[in-house]
Amino acid sequence: MRGISKRFPGVIALDNVSLHIGCGEVVALCGENGAGKSTLMKILGGVYQPDEGDIRLNGKPVKINGVTDSMKLGIALIHQELNVLGNLDVAANVYLGREPRNAFGLIDFKKIHADTAPFLQRLGLEVSTRTRLDQLPLAQQQMVEIAKALSLNARLIIMDEPTSSLTLTETKRLLELIRELRGQGVSIAYISHRLGEIDECADRVVVLRDGKNAGELPHDEATHDGLVNLMGGREIKSFYVQSHTQPTPGSFKVRNASSSLHPGKTVSFDAARGEILGFAGLVGAGRSEIAKTIAGLEASPQMEIFLDDKKLSVRTPREAINQGIYLAPEDRRAEGLVVAMTVRENLSLPSLENFSRFGLIHRRHERDTAAAQVRSLKIKTPTTETRVLNLSGGNQQKVVLGKWLSMNPKVMILDEPTRGIDVGAKAEIYRLMRALADGGAVILMISSDMEEILNVSDRIAVMHEGEISGVLDRADCQEQNVMQLAVGKKIAAAKPGLQM
Repeated sequence: MRGISKRFPGVIALDNVSLHIGCGEVVALCGENGAGKSTLMKILGGVYQPDEGDIRLNGKPVKINGVTDSMKLGIALIHQELNVLGNLDVAANVYLGREPRNAFGLIDFKKIHADTAPFLQRLGLEVSTRTRLDQLPLAQQQMVEIAKALSLNARLIIMDEPTSSLTLTETKRLLELIRELRGQGVSIAYISHRLGEIDECADRVVVLRDGKNAGELPHDEATHDGLVNLMGGREIKSFYVQSHTQPTPGSFKVRNASSSLHPGKTVSFDAARGEILGFAGLVGAGRSEIAKTIAGLEASPQMEIFLDDKKLSVRTPREAINQGIYLAPEDRRAEGLVVAMTVRENLSLPSLENFSRFGLIHRRHERDTAAAQVRSLKIKTPTTETRVLNLSGGNQQKVVLGKWLSMNPKVMILDEPTRGIDVGAKAEIYRLMRALADGGAVILMISSDMEEILNVSDRIAVMHEGEISGVLDRADCQEQNVMQLAVGKKIAAAKPGLQM
């Protein structure tokens, strides 16, 4: 790709960007949110058309007018935001739009299911090809997207944040698969904010900043500090922020919470005001489902919730919000945002009564508050009137957080809070979380990022098949301990869930 430029209303997404990927080479593409990484790859995948520049394959110029053209050239794009249909089964999603036909011109469903199974086995995904996508957790839906790319026998696979919802085990398998593909001569463009993964799989790292080439580094020179400097033009002195204050008196207690995923099991735990309690576990352990139960999204008749020894009634999301319990969900586009609405509208949506008088919205107050949140969270957007749909994934996540942070949460539940967010933005989110905790809020953080869960949490509650298998104090927060508890093994360092 040479001299690629792309403009959207009010913003220059790409400005004379060039990228070269060799045969059988893994090139990592890094940069802060809004740097242009996904836009560049969507041009290669046929989603967008460049305003300027050209694309060459094996030295020959090619014109990519759409996704079909890209696929015919052997290019497969795995989107950061899942591109699946929940009402179709796994096999139908893998072969969507290119279904094999029988002699009568009808879709050959038997062949689709038979051909899909080997790709699932290759990924270690133990689900039926006939399972509907909306019955799978987000991580397994993401693996189906990867299976679809494999089924294309692509010469170039673009992976945009492919591990953002995957567990440690699934991530390890994907990285092994990338090495296998590289050995077979397949080229891979790998977008990720997880620098540990980049170190494991990338031959070379290309960095974008503000829609321009900022530089590139060979594998041996792609250190954490070197990449961060290229990405942001600055150093991040303290990536993780530890608490320096004493916990605020008071606590949040949950008793006998159950979920639809594990209806026969219950979860009970205590969390102190002023602490960040991390929730770790494998996919299917029930972490997100318990979060939704606490936030009033799922029914749990036996559940009891106490804040500062006062029993709360939380049967609906509105009751949870009224009690100061807020949830930033894992799937931001489907559950955390109205993407067709503006940044301003999304930021004010859950607290419209604060901007209303006699049933009318005070627009100036709403705009000023939204502008303050944009500045505080460093949301990259042309204006607060920009539709959320047009923001990068990381900036969309900041909008999700911003709408709740402005309401002074008492209990903030963050489900995968930094999924798809760059290292600079992660540091900002961690500082915000710590500031909230130091201000007396209870922070419950669900994360599949082992480095994050170990470094951000004051304590870690580990879940296994719908139950808390143990709680680790700060001194015992080690990867081995977390993984032992995650697979259901008991360890001496772990405490029961009710102890603080």
